[in-house]
Amino acid sequence: MEDSVVSRFKQGPLRQLFDQTCIVTNYPGSGNNWAVGYHVHCRKYRDRLEESIRHTVEKCDRLHGFLLMHSLGGGTGSGLGTAILKLLEDNYPRVERLVSCVYPANAQDVVTAPYNTLLATRELVEHATCVFPIENKALLDICNAQMNKGENTSQINYNTSCKPFQDMNSIIVNMLLHLTSGSRFPGSLNMDMNEVATNLVPYPKLHYIFSSISPVTLAAPNVCNIQETRLQDELFTNAWSRNNQLIKLDPLQHTSVILAAAHIARGNTTLTDMKRNIERFQNKAKFTSWSRDCMKIGLCSIPPAGHSSSLLCLLNSSTMSLLFKDIVQEFSRLYRKKAHVHHYTQVHGFDEAHFDESKEYILDLRERYMQIRSMEETDISRLRVI
Repeated sequence: MEDSVVSRFKQGPLRQLFDQTCIVTNYPGSGNNWAVGYHVHCRKYRDRLEESIRHTVEKCDRLHGFLLMHSLGGGTGSGLGTAILKLLEDNYPRVERLVSCVYPANAQDVVTAPYNTLLATRELVEHATCVFPIENKALLDICNAQMNKGENTSQINYNTSCKPFQDMNSIIVNMLLHLTSGSRFPGSLNMDMNEVATNLVPYPKLHYIFSSISPVTLAAPNVCNIQETRLQDELFTNAWSRNNQLIKLDPLQHTSVILAAAHIARGNTTLTDMKRNIERFQNKAKFTSWSRDCMKIGLCSIPPAGHSSSLLCLLNSSTMSLLFKDIVQEFSRLYRKKAHVHHYTQVHGFDEAHFDESKEYILDLRERYMQIRSMEETDISRLRVI
């Protein structure tokens, strides 16, 4: 819907990648209002959106899944983005719906971001197959760390007033390239997109996944980003590090429990390397009774550009409950004063009760993660033959 944003892609160096018949825009946008994007724009452009999706799907010989990328702070990404997600579930219920969404930083430039984030998160939990949350603050910290490793950077630091959008986007893109590598390239033990949810989601709705990559590659030309990892063990250690997580949480903290895990390696990583480091990981983290010995691995033969090997680590951890706690806290701080609520209630199709329902929904989801964290192993005695 954001015509000014889309026009930059239509005129940029990557314009040949986009099918002009599948671009749907509108002016003005959603006014940083989830309700406008979800109810108004989806209702108005539903037929065009469905036709554009159908047009693209019919070109596929083997459809593995849909990959949605959007932010949650504004109105279009959070509102129309989740509305399209629901359309995909209605029209293609058997096809995977993987979402990579950017959660706003604490220093938000959109005052209604807490509302949009809460409302969008509920829709993501309801209709997505898997969600890979990303935080701007985590991306900024990764960029700063990589810039300081480079040569002649003179301690260059990014801050909220000077955001390195190219570098931040490069990190996200590389994560998605790793995620889909098994569907695009050959490998001795590939992991397709449709295997992600099967191996990482042990319970319905608990499909928010931590993601981290190693090594990190930036787009900035003044950063030496072709840095070979000397040891395979170092590759895995960096991927497990909190500093490489794409959200500002530690999935391996001592109070957390790993529900499921997957490691996707590209390049010259061998099965022996993978097995050795999986054993290290099993001793490093705390698992549920079923997840310790059931880890998914993927080996893709083709490395990313500029590296001989790389690794994507995907974790379903009870620590994700802290993200939902923060979402509710930010929402409650604004909603307590009923600030800007009238902008939402005046939109046809939206009721104020939806705020309270979404809040309770997210709190219930957080409680489910907390229950698993405190879950004790059940000892099932063997049946005796009489």
